[in-house]
Amino acid sequence: MSPLHQSPSEKPGERTLAVNPFYGEANPTAGMTDAPPKHRLPDNPLSPTTAYQLVHDELMLDGNSRLNLATFVTTWMEPQAGVLMAECRDKNMIDKDEYPRTAELERRCVAMLADLWNAPDPSAAVGCSTTGSSEACMLAGMALKRRWMKKNADRYPSPEARPNLVMGVNVQVCWEKFCNFWEIEARQVPMEGDRFHLDPAAAAELCDENTIGVVGILGSTFDGSYEPIAELCAALDDLQARTGLDVPVHVDGASGAMVAPFLDPDLVWDFRLPRVASVNTSGHKYGLVYPGVGWVLWRSADALPDELVFHVNYLGGDMPTFALNFSRPGAQVVAQYYTFLRLGREGYRAVQQATRDVARGLAERIEALGDFQLLTRGDELPVFAFTTAPDVKAYDVFDVSRRLRERGWLVPAYTFPAHREDLAVLRVVCRNGFSSDLGELFVQDLNQLLPELRCQPHPFTRDRASATGFHH
Repeated sequence: MSPLHQSPSEKPGERTLAVNPFYGEANPTAGMTDAPPKHRLPDNPLSPTTAYQLVHDELMLDGNSRLNLATFVTTWMEPQAGVLMAECRDKNMIDKDEYPRTAELERRCVAMLADLWNAPDPSAAVGCSTTGSSEACMLAGMALKRRWMKKNADRYPSPEARPNLVMGVNVQVCWEKFCNFWEIEARQVPMEGDRFHLDPAAAAELCDENTIGVVGILGSTFDGSYEPIAELCAALDDLQARTGLDVPVHVDGASGAMVAPFLDPDLVWDFRLPRVASVNTSGHKYGLVYPGVGWVLWRSADALPDELVFHVNYLGGDMPTFALNFSRPGAQVVAQYYTFLRLGREGYRAVQQATRDVARGLAERIEALGDFQLLTRGDELPVFAFTTAPDVKAYDVFDVSRRLRERGWLVPAYTFPAHREDLAVLRVVCRNGFSSDLGELFVQDLNQLLPELRCQPHPFTRDRASATGFHH
């Protein structure tokens, strides 16, 4: 019998098996039967193949990002974008002197956003990339506080001059972090009835001489609705006319700032409003880039105090920087520029319109099932929230979320904040890559679950409602 394989270098009688028993090899540097320690460094190195396979296999237990209807973050890009990102992942975004073309692409993105958001003079607008909207919000908030401090230098610091920031209770948690980190009083407008975001008049009433600004959300994370930015600015205009208080507005457009310009061009929310001092967005949400990039812009250099911009020269050349983070890859900025070039205004309009159409259609189909009530319909952000109908007693939204997870769908269930803690909802975020076909599969799976949920052996009791925070 001839050997399975025999190379010219083999001595007579030596045989080499064609199959490498990878998962049956006891040698930890070659096979997979002996797992390395998880809470200390292993004593010996592993082969690249083994190390890769160990990590790869464990990550299989993660959820499928494409079926994650909880996240606003982009989960699909074109292969060409992935190639560009791989080519740039070793470039440090802060090293602008060493990587001048990457720095130039960042500058172009800022200019494009300034034009998109109707800055009075896009060439004079200032801004930068960040790791995401949370960092962008921190920078915008810092600028608001520093401008207020300079205006109130005769009173601050003093016990009677504690700065505050006004916002709706529906803001993303980054704003609560900002107020905590920078010692600012957070003044939040609660939800009331069927109003699930900030009320302009109520926000103006919370302002005083210590208010550094008001945050308006273009696309609430709770239900996908736009806050009325123009009405907010009008209320603050009236406040200034009555009291002399001049309170700036920051628009947290994490998602909506990359949706409204293309689908709602007549909606006035941006730098067309003189009171809007700054705007941020997430490039990695409806900017259509993989996680790791955000943007913040100020309407002019006057809105960003000079003392917040730092200059470093030890990397070669003079580099102004205004960011909380320092070293980070340039890949996401390059991917943002690629996407701007690739799609243009018409391409973004087509992508966002398709996403909104999927959200609207999916919301209508869920409503037609009869077991659910819609709070929003996906006609602002491509996001909608829904709860169980009043006559549904056998199950709640938390049951639905748990059962959908068994089929691979990740749909968050949660209660609303102050004054509407009685309301628990499910939220669906539709993104580029979530097609109408996937939406059809989602509705089919949800519909197949309903007979089992309706016939659960244990009734939905008042005690259970208290435990989940859900009441009809």
